[in-house]
Amino acid sequence: MPHNPLDFCHRAQLTELMDGPCSRDQLRGCLRDIARINRWTLASRPVLRWLDKFVDSTQALTEPLRILDVGCGYGDGLRRIEQWAKARRMAVELIGLDLNPDAAAIASEVSPASSRIRWLSADVFHYAPPRPVHLVLSSLFTHHLAEDRIVLFLRWMEQHAELGWFINDLSRAPIPYYAIRVIAKLTRLHPFVQHDAPVSIARSFVPGDWQRMCSAAGFGDNDILIQSFKPARLCVSRIKQLQPGTPK
Repeated sequence: MPHNPLDFCHRAQLTELMDGPCSRDQLRGCLRDIARINRWTLASRPVLRWLDKFVDSTQALTEPLRILDVGCGYGDGLRRIEQWAKARRMAVELIGLDLNPDAAAIASEVSPASSRIRWLSADVFHYAPPRPVHLVLSSLFTHHLAEDRIVLFLRWMEQHAELGWFINDLSRAPIPYYAIRVIAKLTRLHPFVQHDAPVSIARSFVPGDWQRMCSAAGFGDNDILIQSFKPARLCVSRIKQLQPGTPK
């Protein structure tokens, strides 16, 4: 962790330990503690509020609502969505996708036997869903990418998500950066997380970043919604209008 003051006006050019070579046990401990932070900070709240918007409009679907989570990691986000769908008696098909095969394996092994989530390992930029996907989600994924790759990812989601997409990531600011450094140390989180959690904040975004990247991907201001959620979440979403004749 660098001790030099950071310029929060720009994304930091730092690397995360979890993006480098590590054992499955190391990754498991790291992802488990990231899931703990997600639980403490109610990280699933923004996406669940967004999914609520589809409850009525998707009742006419003749198949389960198909949701793809890109960069699924520990799988805690999709498992929470599975609970959300069960509480609403909604038929869903949930797919978790992660570039790291160890992450997909870990998500599978920590899921209850009753779970019907499918966990896959693939590079999203080379992944073609075998069946059309209704919604594409990602959480804490985009800050791992360079800006040009984020633009490609926005276009990929627009191509493959029939009803809409949602990005749940972090907001770059000094208070959450220094706060998570202290919290991660005091709670004795995994060493990777003690390093990576503040680095993730420094590598993340402000609204102007998203406006620029969405414009580069071909979206107008009225096509997307950029919202802040406390603590330290910055989300970008798009809801498409179904066109006449669109298969349901």
